[in-house]
Amino acid sequence: MSEIKVSDDSWSLSTKNGNGVLRREVWVDERGRVVRYNLAYVNHGVFQGDNGRVVGYDNAHGFHHRHFMGVIEPVKFKSFEDIEERFQADWVAFRSKK
Repeated sequence: MSEIKVSDDSWSLSTKNGNGVLRREVWVDERGRVVRYNLAYVNHGVFQGDNGRVVGYDNAHGFHHRHFMGVIEPVKFKSFEDIEERFQADWVAFRSKK
């Protein structure tokens, strides 16, 4: 089964918007189903561990999981869209606390 990377995006955030970088990487199979993903808010000024990843979601290492300030916890996977919504909510909530 071959995977095709369909998204490899980075957005640099202004200080007003939280600083750091938002990353979005998505791979799909031949049917267009998401088979691999990496969503991350990276800010080395906030957290130096985990390559600066403050919050993120991915399915590397054979399971779906969430990163938050160095802590990794499994998450229940409903859909990739649900994961994207969770990620968006997490990083917006983190940004608004600052």
